[in-house]
Amino acid sequence: MNLERFAWLSVGAAFATIALKTLAWWLTGSVGLLSDALESIVNLAAALLAVTMLRVAASPPDENHPYGFSKAEYFAAGIEGALIVLAAAGILASAIPRLLEPEPLESPGLGLTLSVAASAINLAVGVLLIRVGRRHHSIALEADGHHLITDVWTSAGVIIGVGLVFLTGWLRLDPLVALGVAAHIVWTGLRLMRRSWRGLLDAAIPTEDTGEVTKLFAEYSKRYGVSFHALRTRQAGKRRFISFHFLVPDAWSVAQAHRLSEEIEERIRSLVPHASIFTHIEPISDPSSYEDQGLDR
Repeated sequence: MNLERFAWLSVGAAFATIALKTLAWWLTGSVGLLSDALESIVNLAAALLAVTMLRVAASPPDENHPYGFSKAEYFAAGIEGALIVLAAAGILASAIPRLLEPEPLESPGLGLTLSVAASAINLAVGVLLIRVGRRHHSIALEADGHHLITDVWTSAGVIIGVGLVFLTGWLRLDPLVALGVAAHIVWTGLRLMRRSWRGLLDAAIPTEDTGEVTKLFAEYSKRYGVSFHALRTRQAGKRRFISFHFLVPDAWSVAQAHRLSEEIEERIRSLVPHASIFTHIEPISDPSSYEDQGLDR
């Protein structure tokens, strides 16, 4: 499936929400709505970055990159997190002066209506991106979807703040909500950056996938009297890399060991999507077979 088209959907949603939220801010003068509009600009930058990185990640391996370009998606997630933190700085710069010198809001009803419409767009697109990202193991799409859902929660806070100002007349509620929004999106940005960092450091595949592999090893060990060790895993975007040593009885022929290893690898691929598997076959009774279990022998 071409995941890039879903990222373009996010770009379209970003343009629509920027227009609606900017108009809402212009009509009301609400610094909370301004903060919401600024975050939508970050959404646009993140969506364009996701399009670029998905295109790079889908590129076939070449001579200098034999394992492909799957890790490109982590750059999208990490840079998106950094952009969110920068947007928070802009919100702080707008909210603090308004907190010190409050100003009345204008046309809050129309402004809130426009903000709700923009949030509905973000919610629909965000849910779609998260579902597609999880289904196809795309961290870039999933991160972009989570960003849009965060924007929905941000907008909800702003809408509540503007509504309370309208009902109570307490003008400082508007910049206070904007400061709360800034704190929330900083946390979201840091989480995205942390996830990107983990991916670039070759984090292991999810524990549930590793558990399925170890169960399979136990099954074959009991059935054939073989053994396994030196299991290592890592993930790069949607791709999973799994390597292990396969210890077989000394009397087995190379062909016999190879046939069984092919069967095991095929079953692992059925359990772990997008898995690339590397198997090292060793004689089970040779002492040297147990001396190379560490990463550095």
